[in-house]
Amino acid sequence: MSASWELYEHDADVGVRGLGATKAEAFEQAAIAMTAAITDPASVRLLEKVSLSCEAPDDELLLAGWLNALVYEMATRRMLFSKFDVKIHDGRLSADAWGEALERGRHHPAVEVKGATLTTVRVARHGEGWLAQTVIDV
Repeated sequence: MSASWELYEHDADVGVRGLGATKAEAFEQAAIAMTAAITDPASVRLLEKVSLSCEAPDDELLLAGWLNALVYEMATRRMLFSKFDVKIHDGRLSADAWGEALERGRHHPAVEVKGATLTTVRVARHGEGWLAQTVIDV
């Protein structure tokens, strides 16, 4: 299975979906989808690395925690991210995210992500790989 991401419509918010060969890769792709709700991920240069971690009792809460940790880093650092290296083990996620400072004139942010919700949250095997999806509040 090749890694991919997509956005899907959900009322006034935006659904993000990541597909990958592994659960970690699906989480990475969901994060790229979240960036795509804001701007073209290809426009975000990989100038700075930020490390983060979170933990949760199940995969769905871990996905929401992961995306919310990214939202926190984007808000406090005023950054966008477009590349991720996620590791998941026993309910604990550790990751590196690469990106750059937000430049409104160049990135043209479409929305401000307030956070990941548990609406339509799903982390599951999907064909030969994994699916990770949820709705983000914008």
